[in-house]
Amino acid sequence: MTKQKNKDDHGRGHSAMRVRNYFLTGLVITGPIGITMWLTWTFVQWVDGWVKPFVPKVYNPDTYLPFAVPGFGLIVAIMVITIVGFLAANFAGRSLISFGESLLGRMPLVRNLYSGLKQIFETVLDERGNTFTKAALIEYPRKGLWAIVFISTTTKGEVANRLADQSDTVSVFLPTTPNPTSGFLLFVPKADIIELEMTVEEAAKLVISAGLVNPDYREMLDDKIELHPAPGSPEPLKKETEPV
Repeated sequence: MTKQKNKDDHGRGHSAMRVRNYFLTGLVITGPIGITMWLTWTFVQWVDGWVKPFVPKVYNPDTYLPFAVPGFGLIVAIMVITIVGFLAANFAGRSLISFGESLLGRMPLVRNLYSGLKQIFETVLDERGNTFTKAALIEYPRKGLWAIVFISTTTKGEVANRLADQSDTVSVFLPTTPNPTSGFLLFVPKADIIELEMTVEEAAKLVISAGLVNPDYREMLDDKIELHPAPGSPEPLKKETEPV
């Protein structure tokens, strides 16, 4: 009787463990999807709330339909931004923008805010830039402790001039966990930086997850060996296709 009871208890425990595993697996699948959909929907509603009041009722589909059309404000915003970019590309548009910037430049507080925001947008949206193309390791905040950083560029300007008597320095961004958008700008000697094989995206995932999500290092090594085999190493065997 006791053995049968223990067996039944073991079976129920095993079933509960399987149900728990199923739940965790489903949570891993549905969690990112649900959060992504929620953030997207929130962003669309936020843009609609800002743009739709400025759209004339004649052109607003909400006037004719018994329900609100989600995303219409976002479409209008994209069209307006594109038109502004088109107008700014010609001579008249550039002249108008220069005149507007000159007016903002005369306003004590507004000019600093506008100048900073413009520089941030130009840096982030510049497709020609090579911002954060490498992930690396540096010793921070003291010797023996290591932190992931994103390499920005070689140190330039006055900072580079002041550090001219030092070794070559590199500008790096040290992100914080779990929010990698905040962090510290550091000027680090090039010799103290260890570049990583992982991509910037993989390093960002590592930072956000507090070290729980790691890229597969063995796969990266195998791919690198296949692309750049060591001198004198045998070539990888090629699979022969059987004749049909």
